[in-house]
Order: sequence, then structure tokens, then C-alpha cells
Amino acid sequence: MATSNGAPTVAAALRILSFMAAQQGPVAAATLARSLDLPRSSVYRLLAELAGQGFVLHFPEARRYGLGIAAFELSSGYVRQEPVTRLGRPVLAALVDRVGESAHLAVLAGREVVYLVEERAPRRPALVTDVGVRLPSHLTASGRALLAALPREQVRALFPDPSAFTRRGTVTHTAAGLRSELVATRARGYAVEDGEITEGLASVAVAVRDRSGWPVCSLALTFPAGDVDEARRSGFVEVLLRHAADLRRRLHGS
Repeated sequence: MATSNGAPTVAAALRILSFMAAQQGPVAAATLARSLDLPRSSVYRLLAELAGQGFVLHFPEARRYGLGIAAFELSSGYVRQEPVTRLGRPVLAALVDRVGESAHLAVLAGREVVYLVEERAPRRPALVTDVGVRLPSHLTASGRALLAALPREQVRALFPDPSAFTRRGTVTHTAAGLRSELVATRARGYAVEDGEITEGLASVAVAVRDRSGWPVCSLALTFPAGDVDEARRSGFVEVLLRHAADLRRRLHGS
């Protein structure tokens, strides 16, 4: 069956669900029709079908529709199947094979990054970024890549005052310093860290985003700082960006 404008019913239903998932709260059917360029009659029919399957809830007093429990169950199933870890591991292995340096995949958890996958290159030193390790996000290349991809307001909410910054060594970190670091990260397109976690080791990292631009995870390479000149580091970044794009396609299909 197809909607009257020729769009397949399944595709239209998925567009409705995707649009609703990106909103802050329930939306009116007229908003869906206008935003998605669908006939209002088709939107009402699809909403009724989705509500019947539990994917949509109708709030009659507000004349709006929101996501239902079935949509939550889908997202929970996605999390249980660990797609980022499963799909990221072969990408990370290919990255290490390509550059010969150790790599890791991390996600943001509050003010920290959690490392989900680590792939150590042969004859390279052990890293502190083992699977399950948490580190302050503002100190790591992985964390900086993810923070730079967040709205500035959210970064301010995560680091509202000096007490939010974990100290490491003798360096004092501030909100102004973090803002400056994230501005530089956005400008260059990747994050850097040099000796702030482990003396003598440097890292470069990039964020992998979803379709809405939200950071899902980061990919990073770590290497002995003294062994890598600027030209080789730039080469690392190019390869890292290609593998991040590959992981994005694996996760989101585009």
C-alpha cells in the first residue's frame, strides 16, 4: 500500500517516527504533515496504525502524538545488541592494520569517556585506555572530540564550575581553557592530546555522528609523540576520518 503522494507507507511511517524522535515532546498531526510534506489524511491513517502497534501514543487533550512503548523497546534492543562495539571492532582492527599504531573506541558518559574497544598495535606499549576504563573527557582526545560535537550549552552544563574539572598533574583546567580547546577542535576537525594522560604518548581522535549530527562515539589513535612528525600525524588524521566515515555508514547506512 502507498500513500496518496506515492511515498511507500513504510517509508512514510519511518519518517514520522524519526521526526518524532528528534522533538522535545509530543507533536500535532498537522506539524508532521507540514514538516514531512505528507497529506494530512495519510498522516492520521499512519498515526492510527502506529498507535495500534504501540509505536505512537495519542494525547487527546493536547491533540498531539508522542512515541510509545514499542519505540522504547526498539531502542532498548538496539542497546542490548551493542552495535557500536560489534560494528566498531572490525573498523578499529582495520585502522590499526593500516597505520601500525594502537587505536580505541570510546563513548561519553557524563563528564567521562568510557573505552569500549581497544586494539593494540604490535610492539606498541600498553595503554591506560583498556576496555571499561573511564577517564575525564576534557583531558583526552576522545573526550574532546565528543565534547566538541555537542551543543555549547550542554558542554557548559557538564562543566558549570571549577569543581567539575578533574585535576591531573600540576595543570589547572578551566572552563575558558576547555572552550578554547573545543573551538580549536571544531576548527581543525579532530581532537588532540599530547602527554596529558600518559607522558610521551599523544593521541588524535574524531567523533562519529548519527544522522542528526549527535556524537555516538569517537575513534582515536595513540602513538609515541617523539616518533611521529606533523606530516605523519596529518596522515593519521586522514586515515582516521575515513574509518570514522566507514563506521558511520555501518551504524546508520549513510
